[in-house]
Amino acid sequence: MAMTPFQQSVKAVKNGEDPFVQAGLLYDQLTNRERLSLLDGDTPFYELMGQMTRGYNHVPYVHGAVDRLGIPGTRFVDGPRGCVTGQGTAFPVSMARGATWDVDLEERVGEAIGAEVRAVGGNFFGGVCINLPRHPAWGRIQETYGEDTYLLGEFGAALTRGIQRYAMACAKHYALNSMENKRFEVDVTIDEASLHEQYLAHFKRVADEGVAAIMSAYNSVNGEWAGQNKQLLTEVLRDQWGWDGITVSDFIWGLRDAATSLNNGLDLEEPAAQLRARDLPKQLAEGDTSWEAVRRAGLRLLAAQLRSYAYRVDAPEDPAVLASREHRALAREVAGRAMTLLKNEPVDGTPVLPLPADLATIAAIGRLSVAENMGDAGSSNVHPPSHVTPLEGIRAAYPGARILLVDDDDPQVAAKAAAEADVAIVFAGFDKHDEGEYVGGDTMTNPDLLALFPPAPEGFDLSGAMAGSVGEDDAVIMTEAGSGGDRSHLGLRAVEEELVRAVAAANPRTVITLVGAGAIMMENWRGQVPAILMMWYAGMEGGRALADVLTGAVNPSGRLPFSIPTSEEHLPAFDRDWTSVTYDRWHGQRLLDRLGVEAAYPLGWGLSYTTYRLDGAEVIGSVGAGAQRILTVRATVANTGERDGIEVVQVYGRGGEHAEETQLLGFATVNVPAGASGSVEVPVRLTQLGSWNPVARRVELDDGPVVLEVSFYAHDARAITLTV
Repeated sequence: MAMTPFQQSVKAVKNGEDPFVQAGLLYDQLTNRERLSLLDGDTPFYELMGQMTRGYNHVPYVHGAVDRLGIPGTRFVDGPRGCVTGQGTAFPVSMARGATWDVDLEERVGEAIGAEVRAVGGNFFGGVCINLPRHPAWGRIQETYGEDTYLLGEFGAALTRGIQRYAMACAKHYALNSMENKRFEVDVTIDEASLHEQYLAHFKRVADEGVAAIMSAYNSVNGEWAGQNKQLLTEVLRDQWGWDGITVSDFIWGLRDAATSLNNGLDLEEPAAQLRARDLPKQLAEGDTSWEAVRRAGLRLLAAQLRSYAYRVDAPEDPAVLASREHRALAREVAGRAMTLLKNEPVDGTPVLPLPADLATIAAIGRLSVAENMGDAGSSNVHPPSHVTPLEGIRAAYPGARILLVDDDDPQVAAKAAAEADVAIVFAGFDKHDEGEYVGGDTMTNPDLLALFPPAPEGFDLSGAMAGSVGEDDAVIMTEAGSGGDRSHLGLRAVEEELVRAVAAANPRTVITLVGAGAIMMENWRGQVPAILMMWYAGMEGGRALADVLTGAVNPSGRLPFSIPTSEEHLPAFDRDWTSVTYDRWHGQRLLDRLGVEAAYPLGWGLSYTTYRLDGAEVIGSVGAGAQRILTVRATVANTGERDGIEVVQVYGRGGEHAEETQLLGFATVNVPAGASGSVEVPVRLTQLGSWNPVARRVELDDGPVVLEVSFYAHDARAITLTV
């Protein structure tokens, strides 16, 4: 069969031709109607809304396909928990993966997800979520990797590398998206220095990695909606960074004016034929935009497809790839690596964890012990063919033990069961009703948002379509208070705190296993329990991975990707009903440092079943200059305990204009056998020590010394200090 024009251009790009030149050849063969069709979704708006009654992203969403020339268009599959279309592997949420501090592991996750996206007919993965969570109450905090811009950038780059072996990767939500309930209304004001140094640095890192696409956010930034914000979409991405990928809108409400969005640098409206299909022809005729702007966006969209198809690996569309044995094993490995041991004190001279192999009676307490709790029910929801609960994992690990299950909120019954058991394990935290993606009922009556829709067919139930689901308890769009959204409080429910205290009083060997994604306030009870383990939303193999860690089959190596304060007064101000807010550079560990207060658990904190010592550190190499300079630090770690383990070496630094601030600059994991030593080379990027130069329009590093602290967590007293 003869090759299509698109296939011919792919072959030319493989042979070294410029993808934009080939994109121009394809574009010139299109009719004007086809050229406009490149710029939005292929499915009519209300037809796609009707599809949502069968479930969000039930099939890939197609944009800009031109069958006549063989142009596939972008075929969107969401994430970041896994492949949303079909029955994919449900990996631990991104925040859990950030707790591994292992970018090689995240790249492997990206490869697995990319293969599954291809298996369901997708070629575009919309799940590289790298938003910075300014406040831990943000409802979608589970979809990102941590509080620090450096951590976000490195993990986003790793996922991008893995995905793009199979499909185009899309980073989101650009930018300043860290509120959920008012995301369609809020205007975020920020100064240029804070914007570039803290809130855009990770997007630049992923853009430099070669991410194919960047998705704009819903919110407004400095008075203009992100989906049509010239500063963000053109001045920063194109003029300052020189990035040549494609910009895409968030879904349905991602832009407010078709011509303005096109003029200001948004290439693609997702996911349907909506605002642009309705308005662009008239706006072109009236001179509000131009065919040159249409061509500019069209060339980027075609070039991105050509580049992806030329360099991606060959892979069949084989459904057997989804949730395959290999991918399930990877999900279990990642979940085990993510679990973070916050506290593990001795009882009768022996730490509570790991649990002995000869336990006769185990009390499993809490509603989450039996819950299928892999994260929220929004656009990141993955539908795996199976799921292992914590209770199932414990039963499999201790088949001969008697399990006393208390899965309701009854502190007295829980205490009675705990008193009869060798150990009590309390499962406490959150689920999709407490945090997650949210579209409030007022959204569907907001006249500004409804004005973005084409005229509805007679009798069409838009609210029913937007609440599309695969089951009553699995709604894609949450519309009731208490269902997803920004967290209303940062502690456990009052009855759970009472339950924790009652169980701990009844059994000195009590383990608190926390389920969630962001910081959980623990001051009301953490001093009363000997062991605390952060389980996260651990994915489809979470129950087995939990048992691996509890029994010691896996030595915990997770480290907190954020800090946990001792008081909510040590956090930035936050109101989930704000429609305007000003951001600055202060949040997380750096805000605690500025306030001069200690964290309950600092950034990078985590314990192990063994002990480590940092025996040495030195700078052994340097490439680049200024803020782009990358140092190589070699660190030697000794395992002084009796179990093999994985430690995370973290490098923090001070210097430049913000020399009073300690910034994360690098990290790497190292496997160290019991009683042995191992060395690891840590890449250290100095970008975060730079400051924004408004004249040069870039981040620059001042002359002068840089102080590095090589350690196991922020402000580790055992850190080795180096001056460069």
